[in-house]
Amino acid sequence: MKIQTLEKKLQVTTAGDTTNQVAPGDEVFASTQFKRPTFLMCAPHWYDVRYVINPWMAGNVSNSPRDMAFHQWNGLYRALKNLGDVRLIHAKEGSPDMTFVAHGAVVNYGVAALSCFAHLQRTAEEEYLQTWLEDAGFIVWRSEGLPLEGEGDVLFSPDGKRLWAAHGSRTSIQSHQRLSNVWHIDVTSLHLVDPRFYHLDLCFVPLSGGHVLYYPGAFDRKSLARIDEAYSLRQRIAVTEEEAVQFCCNVINVGSDVLMHASRGSVANRLRAAGYRVSEFPLGEFVKGGGAAKSLALRLSDLSVTHRQT
Repeated sequence: MKIQTLEKKLQVTTAGDTTNQVAPGDEVFASTQFKRPTFLMCAPHWYDVRYVINPWMAGNVSNSPRDMAFHQWNGLYRALKNLGDVRLIHAKEGSPDMTFVAHGAVVNYGVAALSCFAHLQRTAEEEYLQTWLEDAGFIVWRSEGLPLEGEGDVLFSPDGKRLWAAHGSRTSIQSHQRLSNVWHIDVTSLHLVDPRFYHLDLCFVPLSGGHVLYYPGAFDRKSLARIDEAYSLRQRIAVTEEEAVQFCCNVINVGSDVLMHASRGSVANRLRAAGYRVSEFPLGEFVKGGGAAKSLALRLSDLSVTHRQT
């Protein structure tokens, strides 16, 4: 497939569309040649907890007021716009989890590895996101039926030289070698063993300053040994179970900035002590659905651009 050139602009609609509350008059430009940190977000126009496909949804069905979810999402959206550019994809009716757009793909160097969701309830998102990515000029790669859940389970190291990929609850370990072939990069597989941390981005994130923020209890011994081999004790920022269940690892990292769900504990201050500028936002309505800051934003810009220090 050739990279397509997009010559049109997608205008955020203004009539009868609540996305206009987010960015009136905002324009969504599509390009793979990003010169600033760039992310894709999806406003929670149809967001709701309508079913249970992860432990966090249990007890929260129809218990997430959309106006509050929109208010919380908007705070994160505006903060991320202060750090770079944010493209918007309109929510697809009937796909209440699509606001967790980072689960839909993993992107680098103009190539997007599209998700193949493990649960039927999210499969309608795949073709919809594929169309947006192709229109935006990305080469889209599909896993051909092997379960793969985007940045939920696959994260690049900040230098782009390694892929960390999880398996256990959602993503198939068989997909890891295929991902390695897509970008010709080494993949380090991590086995998730706690069902509460069904995605890697809930318990592990490589940070731009050479650190890793993670919850050791989410992994088996072999996986912990791989993390220890890659990061020195000084580079490892381990969180407690109490901190992990508040999704303090589910952060957006842009250069020295970290955007995260406001939580109890010492994580934010420990990150500040390590040299990061930390901004906290209440995202509790999304925690009910199994995600927080990172789950709400898919990185589109190359890592060298995303983490460029200005």
